Amino acid sequence: MRDDPRLPSSPGFWRSPLRGPWFTSVLGLVLLVGVTVLFVTGLVSYAAYNPGLSRVNDTTPDKGLLGFYLFAWPTGPVWLYRFTQGLHVTLGITLIPVLLAKLWSVVPRLFALPPARSLAHALERVSLLLLVGGGLFEFTTGVLNVQLDYVFPGSFYPLHFYGAWVFFAAFLAHAALKAPKAVRTVRRRMRDEGERCEDGGEPAGAGRREDGSLVSPDPAPPTVSRRGALWLVGGGSLALFVTTVGQSLGGPLRRTALLAPHGGSDPGSGPNAFQINKTAAYAGVRAKDTGEEAWRLVVVGPAGTRRLSRAELLRLPQYSSSLPIACVEGWSTADQWWRGVRLRDLAALAGFDGEPPDLFVESLQRHGAFRRGALRANQVADPRSLLALRVNGEDLSPDHGYPARIIVPAAPGVLCTKWVARLTFGDL
Repeated sequence: MRDDPRLPSSPGFWRSPLRGPWFTSVLGLVLLVGVTVLFVTGLVSYAAYNPGLSRVNDTTPDKGLLGFYLFAWPTGPVWLYRFTQGLHVTLGITLIPVLLAKLWSVVPRLFALPPARSLAHALERVSLLLLVGGGLFEFTTGVLNVQLDYVFPGSFYPLHFYGAWVFFAAFLAHAALKAPKAVRTVRRRMRDEGERCEDGGEPAGAGRREDGSLVSPDPAPPTVSRRGALWLVGGGSLALFVTTVGQSLGGPLRRTALLAPHGGSDPGSGPNAFQINKTAAYAGVRAKDTGEEAWRLVVVGPAGTRRLSRAELLRLPQYSSSLPIACVEGWSTADQWWRGVRLRDLAALAGFDGEPPDLFVESLQRHGAFRRGALRANQVADPRSLLALRVNGEDLSPDHGYPARIIVPAAPGVLCTKWVARLTFGDL
């Protein structure tokens, strides 16, 4: 089976002349940097949900030691989550051609026989299986989440979170084994190229056959050079970057985000014409529930329970904040001009005279995730954190959370709850 060229277990089956240690090493070093940034920004994104605050914010309650790094998410700078999550999503999509090219370059090793020559080799093969499987899983679920296609079983958050740890553990093991050799391979190629330029001819090592099991013993005639193949991969990544990054920047550049579900023109017209994830109809919020006669904001704290109409809220001191909305899918709006009641003032109304406590927010939303959310005390205390009643000079539209919504600097969009019905102040 190993020598039958008709089978993928045979080295003769894989005849592309592009495969080789140098080509694989360059791709691997790009992924070494890119995947590390992806992992760090992914963990930061998870921390932004403040999962240690309340179970409603945490869809991975059994994370145990995996949550060792968690910290209280800050409220500044206001563009923090917009930047970290935009980087995470845009870089992840940009790296897809590099990942696919890297997998293509090493695919002969996946079929090599015997499957394990020693215990050390067996462990390496297992780590490789986790690396390839984990990488495909993480990139696939990430892209599906950006496209709002939840075809996988279970919640995206725990699947992506646990998958990231499995993938990155295998990635670190693989990098520890292969990165030194990859660096040596690239340096040797650069040295050989330098000798060619200095001597005007072939470098001393040019005649030797490239070592490694990736090189075909019977290569097919080349149709493109390895440098050309790398340019092709880089061009694919650049194309994905250009057609994705606009969703994180907002404004006119949003129209360049052709591959993002929020990449088109802003919805509607007028002051409320900026992006949303959920419409009022999708969330099951009915006009009769938000009318002046029916809707009351329930505020709960040591002072008891207060029920406030929208007109009463408008008579309270009003403040303005210029803040974006940024979501886990990587999209964000430009800064919008919000106006409403400060959360810290509502905490005082609930009976907290000093520093405000944590806040538990409940929505009129009838179904779907994040109908409830929790905010940390530092988020409540920030003077830019509002129960917003108006935006850009007009009342909120139904799709933007009328009659009232939360807006907090640097928080993920899902924690800026729309259609607010109840605020409960107290330690969580």
